[in-house]
Amino acid sequence: MSDRTQESIVIVAPADQVMAVIADFDRYSEWVSAAKEVTVLQRGADGTPRRVRFVVAEGFLKDTYELVYNWAEGGRAVEWDLAESTLQRSQHGEYELRPSADGTSTTVTYSLEVTLHIPMLGMLRRKAEKTITDTALKELKRQVEGLVERRAEGRDGE
Repeated sequence: MSDRTQESIVIVAPADQVMAVIADFDRYSEWVSAAKEVTVLQRGADGTPRRVRFVVAEGFLKDTYELVYNWAEGGRAVEWDLAESTLQRSQHGEYELRPSADGTSTTVTYSLEVTLHIPMLGMLRRKAEKTITDTALKELKRQVEGLVERRAEGRDGE
């Protein structure tokens, strides 16, 4: 998909810990600011979420949508596509994880392409996608690194 937004961030944690947070949809409403409700509707035979419903509200934008996930073997990537939505016509996204040589940090790249039912100039759509990807990566980093810190201090209780 040529017209997509892509952002990256380095998270100080091993890739498996980063992917565990990405896959834990039951906790999204605790750390994803726009997520008001997240429900796993279907899981694969291996237990990974396959179809997930989101209820989001950010500013004046509100949407209820379902995404279908495809988890890469090896736990280094996940892709998703829109199944249904009240606001979006299409959505394709991906997280790709690249562990550092020593395994202590992970570069996370988030790609996103969204088309809404309402017309929107390409420039405005890309700006909205950039805001979404930027916010998502910063929130993911804060959540993962916070969990790592709490575990190191013996307060993991998570």
